Amino acid sequence: MKSPQKILMTAPLFFLLTLHTLVSSGYDNWTDSRHSNSHYCIGCVLVVSIIEQFTQVHNSTVQTSMERLCSYLPEKLFLKTACYSMVHIFGPDIIKLFRAHMNADVVCHTLEFCKQDPGQPLCHLYPLPKEAWKFTLEKARQIVKKSPALKYSRSGFDICSLPFLAKICQKIKLAIQNSVPLEDADSDKYSDFPALRGFHWRGRDCNDSNRMAYPGRRPDNWDSYQDSNCNGIWGVDPKDGIPYEKKFCEGSQPRGVILLGDSAGAYFHIPPDWITASQMSLKSFFKLPIALTNELDWPQLSGTTGFLHSTSRIKQNSIYLRLRKRNHCNHRDYQNISKNGASSQNLERFIETLSRNQLLDYPAIVIYAMIGNDVCSGNIDPLPEMTTPEKLYSKVMQTLQYLDSHLPKGSHVILLGLPDGRFLWDHLHDRYHPLGQLNKDVTYAHFYSFLNCLQVSPCHGWMSSNKTLRNLTSERAEQLSTTLKKIATSQKFMNFDLFYLDFDFQKIVKKWQKRGGQPWQLIEPVDGFHPNEVASQLFADLFWEKMQRQWPHVLGKENPFNPQIEQVFGDQGGH
Repeated sequence: MKSPQKILMTAPLFFLLTLHTLVSSGYDNWTDSRHSNSHYCIGCVLVVSIIEQFTQVHNSTVQTSMERLCSYLPEKLFLKTACYSMVHIFGPDIIKLFRAHMNADVVCHTLEFCKQDPGQPLCHLYPLPKEAWKFTLEKARQIVKKSPALKYSRSGFDICSLPFLAKICQKIKLAIQNSVPLEDADSDKYSDFPALRGFHWRGRDCNDSNRMAYPGRRPDNWDSYQDSNCNGIWGVDPKDGIPYEKKFCEGSQPRGVILLGDSAGAYFHIPPDWITASQMSLKSFFKLPIALTNELDWPQLSGTTGFLHSTSRIKQNSIYLRLRKRNHCNHRDYQNISKNGASSQNLERFIETLSRNQLLDYPAIVIYAMIGNDVCSGNIDPLPEMTTPEKLYSKVMQTLQYLDSHLPKGSHVILLGLPDGRFLWDHLHDRYHPLGQLNKDVTYAHFYSFLNCLQVSPCHGWMSSNKTLRNLTSERAEQLSTTLKKIATSQKFMNFDLFYLDFDFQKIVKKWQKRGGQPWQLIEPVDGFHPNEVASQLFADLFWEKMQRQWPHVLGKENPFNPQIEQVFGDQGGH
């Protein structure tokens, strides 16, 4: 799994390069120029495809289509400006090649965003031209052989080198690398800024000049004079002189929820209208700047820590919102410590960003949800890269020991198993990808093959036409889940109790089918890999049902003072 930094910074016209970089992002091998070039290739093919489809949908010229795409992008982060700059450089060549009836694959190979290295297969998204590929490519190269655009090196191409983008690029890089809020005046790991690892990821800081005021802590002097735990409950009742925090929260067993997860837990999401010409409009990219500064994750909508109203067809609450509803004293106590590309093997690199003080803070429910990257990679042969049960055992025990030394006594840890990803191929391979819906020319099978060829698939093992490989990947996932279950049933810790929970995607499917839905509707349509918002919300529902049925003490008491809290403090300052 590759790191997102370099590709995320290659935004504007090629902002879609982030699509599968962030799907499969992690930490390793960013010196690997092959993978870097592969991401440029994906970005080019996606954008050129959109431009071509714009000409069909709007019956417009190529020049008008390129300008239309740029006009849709926001001014923020200089997205629109940089897009027009890219059109100025590469637009004339794209126009010439489209006039010669070259498709997106040919255009991007001609402009050298895509390359076929010696001894490597030809990677293409669309059906090959009727004429021989070498003949078609040579013909295309002759058309643009004197183009000034060819002097730009693709291997060293970095849009962040532009002066007007350098500052924001650096901010995003720092947020990704450090996994703590970039805007955090008191360095308490909480922020009053939403993105760049701010309160979209963990509860909003109510006093960013006081590092002793943050969500999840036990109240200082019952918050008689100020809100020290940011739950919006503070001051003294003038009727009896009793602090509101003491009156409403004492003995109610407050607790927070903390997710240790990957891109699924962070809710990685590319809106389909970002790449669908027939759906694209001025409104489509309104949230693009905030999405880019959130690494294309939407934790504020995730099934675990989401606090915004769901945008999906179902109206289910996240685990955090359910905890808050159960006890309003839990307000703002959530942390989404997730990273694109995270696995059991690299969690140690960012687990220290977790914020919990054993002496000062309330207990927490910690959900360990590394549900894919221990068996997923983009390599041609992904099997050697998969985590073994022995390595998983070692790393998970290391994680649990760290948690035992940091979590307050009375906390709970739930280990979540891995799903059976064969679901992806079984339900998507013969359906049309958003890029193929207009002309019925790109199925998910084609899309998966393109990513696998470029070695940037988020999960070659499951996103493959090779049934044997898919089965072997699921076998390893089952072995790892068994290992997690073994740990949960055999290990004891001083400061938390430990549980195991299956990630049973079939139960999510059944819940969705009861609502009249189809299984394929539970997967992100653009990347064809991640569970979407509906699936995430339905999992939260299953999780809550399991806790209530088997381990109700994990959830804490229902607070009988919730109505009084609402009466005195309203929405407690919101989120």
